Amino acid sequence: MTLGTFIIKNALRNKRRATLSILSVAVSLFLLVLLLVALREITLPVEGAGAELRVAVRNKISIANLLPAKQLPIIEKIPGVEAVTPFTWFGGKYKGEQATFAQFAIDPERMHGVFTELKMPPEGYEAFKAERDACILGKITADKYKLKVGDKLTLEGPTATVDLKIVAIYSGTPDDRNMLFRQDYLDEASGIKGRVGMWWLKVDSAQDMPRVIQTIDKAFENTSAEVRAESERAFQLSFISMWGNIKLLVGLICSAVVFTLLLVSASTMSMAIRERFRELAILKAIGFRRRELFSFILAESFGLAFAGALLGVGGAYLLFTYGPVDKIFNGLFPSFEVTSRIVGIGALVAAMLGIVASIMPSIAVAKMSVTEGLKTLD
Repeated sequence: MTLGTFIIKNALRNKRRATLSILSVAVSLFLLVLLLVALREITLPVEGAGAELRVAVRNKISIANLLPAKQLPIIEKIPGVEAVTPFTWFGGKYKGEQATFAQFAIDPERMHGVFTELKMPPEGYEAFKAERDACILGKITADKYKLKVGDKLTLEGPTATVDLKIVAIYSGTPDDRNMLFRQDYLDEASGIKGRVGMWWLKVDSAQDMPRVIQTIDKAFENTSAEVRAESERAFQLSFISMWGNIKLLVGLICSAVVFTLLLVSASTMSMAIRERFRELAILKAIGFRRRELFSFILAESFGLAFAGALLGVGGAYLLFTYGPVDKIFNGLFPSFEVTSRIVGIGALVAAMLGIVASIMPSIAVAKMSVTEGLKTLD
């Protein structure tokens, strides 16, 4: 018998306990990966191809406060501004339930100048410009609800009920879930004219962005509708910050998962080694040294931990890389990438478990005399 088979046989001596230990590590590490990827998706939103040149302009007091439409010509005249469109959140219900996709009213003439990565057939652009009740829908949402070009749908919003016709399905953005319809149609349906939710604009170059942002803020300073202009990236992160300290919350949950897993692993290894004190005493008696016995225990602990990591971390990687992520999370996350860094964290936690769980049993074996060990019953 080789040392490798000796370690494997000891690790699998109690197959039920070994299986439960591996599964507990696997489930815990799967949950850890899930939390880390969710935190990454929330705090590091995906950016579109033109995001580095886009600026979001919102009400300085609150994003819920509307802005006057008369700000448009002032913003358009600022040097460095290439295109501007209103961007008004609607928040309608689809089929009587709160829709899982966001709806925004925009200017169809200016849309393509701001969202350059948005892809759809040319006839879709023309129909969007020509038909008052037209809307375009992201591919993810269209596939989810089995909607196609020509279908009609009704949205019941807080200010109006709108009847829309899908004229195109778009793709190519980081989040192909949203619905876009016309700002002028929303004005007519709601009876609230001359007000928009936000302004989204594109600047000529990245060098122009700081100056454009500063000019926009100053242009409406000390008015009844002061604004806050910021890059698309900064806006996304500020919007996320409204959720509270999500990093701290997820960090505490991850710490609790790792700490609980550590206690379970240490208890399992202590129990397994305690049952084999007599065998270990015999090994001591025939000449095995303490460091060799510690190597056996460490290898056994590492083996169980990495078997669990292979199932948990590997299973999470396969599921979230090749599985139906959109269906699993009901469209909450457009992507759910298990990065190499997160895989590395999972492997590091497994290694830490293997080391820490073997410390107490190794100390107990080191203190054990051959006489005391031989008196122990199996």
